[in-house]
Amino acid sequence: MTTETPEIPPETPPEVPVDETTSWRGLAEVDADEAAERMTAGTLGGGSKRLLRELLAPYKRAIQVLIGIVVLENAARLAIPYLVKEGIDTGIPPIREHDDLEPLLVIVGIVLVATITQALARQLFLVRSGQIGQDILFEIRRRVFRHFQALSPAFHDGYTSGRVISRQTSDVDAIYEMLETGFDGLVTAALTLVGTAGLLLFLDVKLGLVALTCGPFLAWLTMWFRRESAKSYKVTREKVALVIVHFVESMGGIRAVQAFRREPRNQEIFDDVNDQYRRANLVAFRLVAWFMPGIRLIGNVTIGVVLLYGGYRAYHGDVTVGVLAAFLLYLRQFFEPMMEISQFYNTFQSASAALDKLAGVLDEEPSVPEPTDPVELSGGVGGELRFDHVAFEYVAGRPVLPDLDLTVPAGQTLALVGTTGAGKTTLAKLATRFYDPTAGRVLLDGTDLRDLRTDDLRDAVVMVTQENYLFSGTIADNIRFGRPDATFDEVVAATTALGAHDFISAMPDGYDTDVANSGGRLSAGQRQLVAFARAFLADPAVLILDEATSSLDVPSERLVQQALRTVLAGRTAVIIAHRLSTVEIADRVLVMEHGRIVEDGAPADLVAGGGGRYSELHEAWLESLA
Repeated sequence: MTTETPEIPPETPPEVPVDETTSWRGLAEVDADEAAERMTAGTLGGGSKRLLRELLAPYKRAIQVLIGIVVLENAARLAIPYLVKEGIDTGIPPIREHDDLEPLLVIVGIVLVATITQALARQLFLVRSGQIGQDILFEIRRRVFRHFQALSPAFHDGYTSGRVISRQTSDVDAIYEMLETGFDGLVTAALTLVGTAGLLLFLDVKLGLVALTCGPFLAWLTMWFRRESAKSYKVTREKVALVIVHFVESMGGIRAVQAFRREPRNQEIFDDVNDQYRRANLVAFRLVAWFMPGIRLIGNVTIGVVLLYGGYRAYHGDVTVGVLAAFLLYLRQFFEPMMEISQFYNTFQSASAALDKLAGVLDEEPSVPEPTDPVELSGGVGGELRFDHVAFEYVAGRPVLPDLDLTVPAGQTLALVGTTGAGKTTLAKLATRFYDPTAGRVLLDGTDLRDLRTDDLRDAVVMVTQENYLFSGTIADNIRFGRPDATFDEVVAATTALGAHDFISAMPDGYDTDVANSGGRLSAGQRQLVAFARAFLADPAVLILDEATSSLDVPSERLVQQALRTVLAGRTAVIIAHRLSTVEIADRVLVMEHGRIVEDGAPADLVAGGGGRYSELHEAWLESLA
């Protein structure tokens, strides 16, 4: 028999290529464009608004208290320049005239109270806002993780691991930054601007109007910065996505990278996207380099004009020295929030884009939803599988299974063979309800899989693939993956039945050996045996093996075949394999071509019949052994 690669339906979304940076760029742009356009307009999408309302709803009263604390803090801060004015105008004259310190000491005492009030309010705000922020971030991470797990394999087929990681890291960090500094900065800036402007006009209308002539210049500079930073932010988000995606994909496939000596080319690609990210950040820094000094320039010019005009009026007795001093102190406070507002806008952009993307993920509906009225499998699970005129297509108009009608009786071991793209793996995915059929029904013991709870279905039907993914932890932990409450004796019984007990016992820490990164300390065959033990311990009524013996060497395969005869007894099994040594343990063989069954029968009968597709495969396999 000729060696054949595992089936990959041509209709599935193609893998992201790693040859050209344009491929990574396209991935990032799809993720960032819509959010960036919304940021240019300074708006949130409908989904992100809804998500934000849901997250903030439990803290409505607490947020009102926080606003009150911020108002108190800023009122105390804004009072200090006015108290300085009072100290100069009403506290100093009594000293000169009557040696009376009491008025000044009273004002100094009030300043001290205002300072302590500001400090205490600030401390209380930081503690309470930090607690609320962490609670909100906890809820976001919990929702996103739960939802990613609930989404169907069809979603994950087209959503790269780099983007998944970005949702849980950089996007959550962006929201954290807004919660940590954005709210406080915005409220403080707004109160400072409004409060300071009002106090300036209250102290002296003419001098206040002169001071506020800087307003149009500040507004123009702020609008320019907002417009240009939105453009720059869009580019920066695209470039950082390129860096994350390329890094994650390269490290995820590090074995292939090293095996094919792709390190230099991957380094070239990474250096390119990293340089794009660096240059995008430089543009953003240049904008800040113009904006910040611009604000300071306008502020210093305004202070100079106020000092000149105010000094002239003070010389002529129109304003007091205390009023002029208060004006200068208030003007210093007036221009600081402008820079805070610019920083808040950047933070708001980042958090808004993150909220848009997280809301988009959370709005994704599983393509295999839970039933609204689930059906219980009464009397246990027998294991009969039936495909009732099932049709399926990954892409509309391109059927993979045009019309499959098949019954696998309970307890039967069925083997599927056929060329790549024949529909074997698709049949397995439908049996495990990783996908739902486009038409027809897949039934377990006469019940449509769409009417079963996912938990009940996963208990009844388990699939083992050639990927044999192992999670961080010990070998025993990985074997217990489907049954965390299994005893150690049950774990050993499962591995012994498969012939895996000896090699596990020989490991440095036996069953407590850490498998390291994705099972990197185990050979491919050993990882496959652990994956088999995991499935056998779960004790499903239906076991599906999708090329599950492809990674085994000949001695390991023989051990597995011996174990399979015992373990599969009385259990429904569907085996997809190209090795006929594995197929021969089956009670029945189906040969599939283009989604249709072309041969069906016992292995010995199909060989004895001669001239058929399976007979040809069997003859080729015998020749390969010779």
